[in-house]
Amino acid sequence: MAHERAGTVALPEDLIDVDAVLAAYYDLTPDPDNPDQQVAFGTSGHRGSSLDTKFNELHIAATTQAIVEYRAGQGITGPLFVGKDTHALSLPAWKTALEVLVANNVAVRAERESDYTPTPAVSRAIIVHNAAGPGARADGIVVTPSHNPPRDGGFKYNPPHGGPADSDATSWIADRANELMRNPNGIRRTPFEQAKSSVETFDYLTAYCHDLTNALNLDAIREAGVKIGADPMGGASVQYWEWIADNLGLDLTVVNPKVDPTWSFMTLDTDGKIRMDCSSADAMASLIANRSAYQIASGNDADSDRHGIVTPDFGLLNPNAYLAVAIEYLFSHRERWSPDAGIGKTLVSSSLIDKVAAELGRRLVEVPVGFKWFVPGLSDGSIGFGGEESAGASFLTLDGRTWTTDKDGILLALLASEIQAVTGQSPSERYAAIEARHGASAYARIDADANREQKARLSKLSPADVAATELAGEPITAILTEAPGNGAAIGGLKVTTDSAWFAARPSGTEDKYKIYAESLKGTDHLAEVQAEAKAVVNAVLG
Repeated sequence: MAHERAGTVALPEDLIDVDAVLAAYYDLTPDPDNPDQQVAFGTSGHRGSSLDTKFNELHIAATTQAIVEYRAGQGITGPLFVGKDTHALSLPAWKTALEVLVANNVAVRAERESDYTPTPAVSRAIIVHNAAGPGARADGIVVTPSHNPPRDGGFKYNPPHGGPADSDATSWIADRANELMRNPNGIRRTPFEQAKSSVETFDYLTAYCHDLTNALNLDAIREAGVKIGADPMGGASVQYWEWIADNLGLDLTVVNPKVDPTWSFMTLDTDGKIRMDCSSADAMASLIANRSAYQIASGNDADSDRHGIVTPDFGLLNPNAYLAVAIEYLFSHRERWSPDAGIGKTLVSSSLIDKVAAELGRRLVEVPVGFKWFVPGLSDGSIGFGGEESAGASFLTLDGRTWTTDKDGILLALLASEIQAVTGQSPSERYAAIEARHGASAYARIDADANREQKARLSKLSPADVAATELAGEPITAILTEAPGNGAAIGGLKVTTDSAWFAARPSGTEDKYKIYAESLKGTDHLAEVQAEAKAVVNAVLG
């Protein structure tokens, strides 16, 4: 049930006390033997709030030292690219990381202290460096909790492939970081004022923005005069959208260039919290209300790895809807891509993507939740497009080479304008045509309570654990605990019928599990699927 003020502008009582958040970062010391205060990597790094003793100076110093040791063990000796977003905790964590990296003689490349770097710009920098030829491989760190509320911090590692680290790497780093928290004497540091002179200032912005011509048909957008509104939502893309508006000849307005660590200008998300979720109509309410001013409007989360697309005829597209549109368009308008390049989707993304893939005659690669599963295919070109239900995606360059191996919200936002320019139709109009051919999708995600033990049980289920044979009046056709595209464990459960499916998986950060569900029979049938999904899962969890 939505909060009573969802979609309305935040009030003073909704805002964080920035000074208290920053003080807690330095003043509170985590207990390394308390599981709730240990370093733990979810699908996108370690996240938490300093106020809860989950994201503090010791966490970041220990995690950075662990990354130093991990990369040494992997023979990674090139530069380490570091970026940060606009969350209040990002700057102090960035400084802590640089202190440790410099003390360990790592060659660091970072933006200026007053600048911000989107996740895709870090990924792109790693890829360009490592593609230049033989030599020392580079990797990276991004200091961001993505779309999380303002009180949170986040810290993630990208190895030399440029994308999110896999679980082998993150498990090793987390375990070693927790050891170091118990024995901080193993952490080497140089005071920031001394360390900063050893950091190479790197211009992520110009390199990334100039490079966009290699991945998008910007000429078509320019010639069609598409009127664009880009909302950085107070995040790291703000300087990038300003540069694009000033230098690429597009009719582009930066809707709100303000950066404020309290995010006082945001409308509250569905649960009443400030959250920079560009796939949420409540968080995007201001841009949606102004949608008639632009042919294409878009939003990005705080580290710009996600996108939200708004059109004047529809409003905010469901992320799944835009993925289907992007896939249909790209595989029809990228003549230089390999005919064997497949379509990557997470198994909780819409089944309409399956239908579009079949219509295109392209191989579908269905993987577990997490963008890391697309990295190999985006690296070698065997996947042309990888996208996930939470509004994250990336795709190859115009000539079929790797663009990024992490999600790129700026790229996907500009693609919407390319689609408008080339086809003369908005993404929402093209999605309506897809539904007219394949059926209308009713899709939603809901959460249910689960403790740590129940979440662990859910993550290790086998199909034999499910006794149900029907779902919302239809026979169950498959019970999956491994992804069809790569055989990897999904960390949960997916149940399908001929016209519907649900998937359940534990939250990495909260005492909840998530139920994703879709029906091609309408919203009433979707509600049945959701209710029975909870019953199926709860029967297993006990």
